[in-house]
Amino acid sequence: FSCSEALSPIVKFFSDVEKAALQEKLAIEEGDLILFAADEWLNACEILGKIRLYCAEKLNEMDKMSIAADQFNFLWVIEFPLLMFDKEMDRWYSSHHPFTSPVEEDIPNLTSDPKSVRGQHYDIVVNGVELGGGSIRIHERELQKTIFEDVLQIPASVAKERFGYMLEAFRFGAPPHGGIALGFDRLIAMLCDSDSIREVIAFPKTAKGADLMSDAPGTAEPKQLRDLHINLRTPQQEKPKAE
Repeated sequence: FSCSEALSPIVKFFSDVEKAALQEKLAIEEGDLILFAADEWLNACEILGKIRLYCAEKLNEMDKMSIAADQFNFLWVIEFPLLMFDKEMDRWYSSHHPFTSPVEEDIPNLTSDPKSVRGQHYDIVVNGVELGGGSIRIHERELQKTIFEDVLQIPASVAKERFGYMLEAFRFGAPPHGGIALGFDRLIAMLCDSDSIREVIAFPKTAKGADLMSDAPGTAEPKQLRDLHINLRTPQQEKPKAE
């Protein structure tokens, strides 16, 4: 932004009224850089979030801003959308898993306005790194059945085949329950100021999944293959042609 003018090809799509409104709303001053994204809300947030982190990193390297290396900023991320919409499949799917409990006050909107329903799942983030996550689970049979059949459009026969044991168990009552799982390796990497968890775990794997400490993966024993009903067919090497 220079000399009260926006220096970008995108401004040709804005009217004078829109440009003035943006300048007033964002309190734009001389030399300011305005970044924005035009996409679905979640995609736009992810894009702008990555840009924000990149800019902060570069400004820190240029000594234009200071990021305290010994400071730990904790953040709980809550009220995720319970459901996401798949345009190709033309149906809703669970953003976390189908057993996550919706926020109680949003339950009436499950079938009428699925997009507005918040889920009771949560992440713990430290300095921009996700250390763990979890959720409160559904413990009522009718609510779980509604999400399977009416929201996720899982046929009743399929829901019974896959999750019938759980729906039947709910008939006998289940207490409200939930949990969280922490990534201990990520926590240790952060405490050790390491960019990679490979530096802090006992038996790190290479990018190809090989374990150099134990020389894994190794050769499977014939009995192990028989137990798993696996038959190996090794490609035969071509014999050199006689001259």
